[in-house]
Formats: sequence, structure tokens, C-alpha cells
Amino acid sequence: MKKTLQDLIASRRSVFPSQYNDQPILEAEIKTILEAANWAPTHRRTEPWRFKVLQGAAKTRLGQFLAVKYKENSPKFSELKHKKIALKMEQSAAIITICILRDPKESVPEWEEIAAVAMAVQNMWLTAHEMNIGAYWSSPSTIKTMHEFFDFNNGERCLGFFYLGKYDQELAPGMRLSTIEKKTTWLS
Repeated sequence: MKKTLQDLIASRRSVFPSQYNDQPILEAEIKTILEAANWAPTHRRTEPWRFKVLQGAAKTRLGQFLAVKYKENSPKFSELKHKKIALKMEQSAAIITICILRDPKESVPEWEEIAAVAMAVQNMWLTAHEMNIGAYWSSPSTIKTMHEFFDFNNGERCLGFFYLGKYDQELAPGMRLSTIEKKTTWLS
């Protein structure tokens, strides 16, 4: 039985790189995920989302770069965390770098541009989930240094990484700490 949109929203979970299997993700699958992102709402049609897809050796280079940056900038260095940074890249079939390119005219507030990017990522996440592809959005402190790794356009910056991989296990059911009724006030 095909899941409804409400079912997909309620059953979507973060699926971490350590949970991924070795199955590749096809370029066509990544393009489908990215196409969903492109249909996110955007005020004044600024479409501020930008993505950089890494697979193969590019993932390895990014992992090595992030591990070096972590070692250089971490006040509380952990050898375990240092190793895990590169390992996450290797465990992922693909990594999509989530970027924002601000409207040069700044015709809308920055928070609206960031919200539009987040909605694009939610579209990607739901599409990946529907395709049985696990995903996880991470924004480590090292994203501040991504201009040293990527050739960004003027005004573009990194908001995080979207790890992707296929997985075998059942996902745990979701839960919320309180109902929507406790978070909603009705006015008439």
C-alpha cells in the first residue's frame, strides 16, 4: 500500500551514516531528490538553495579536509571524533553540501532565505525517505571553513551536509514530547 504524504512526514527519520549499507545511490536518484528541493517555497522567487554533490574520491577529500580543520580548531580535541569525521564520509553513498546564496539585493530578510533552504532540504528528505534512502543533515562547526574547500560564488556559504545512503533495518517509530494541541492556541 502506497504511503500518504502524512505517512511519509510522520515516518521520516534521521538515518545516520553508520546505518548505511554498501549499495550505491544512482545519479538519477540524486537528481530526483534535488529536483524535489527545487520546488520549495521561496519568497520573491529568490531560490537561494545551492547544492554540491560529492561521491567517490570527492567524499574522501572532504572528509580529510574536515578532519584536519577539526584538529586545527578544536579546543577539546578527541582522536575518536577525529576518526569519525572521515569515516562518516566513507560510510555515505553521497553527500550533498547544503548552501545558501543570498539575494544580492537582499530583497527579503536573511531568515526567510535560510527558511527557504531548510524547506528545500525537507523536500529532499521526504523524497529520499519515499525512495528508501536514508538521510541525515549535519551542521558541524567546520562548515565555517568550507570556503577553503569549495569555490563558492560571491555571497554563497555552507549551511551543512546532507548525508545519503541506503539502509536495511526498520526505522524506529517516531515520537513527540507533546501533542500539537499543547503547542497551538486558537483565536476567534
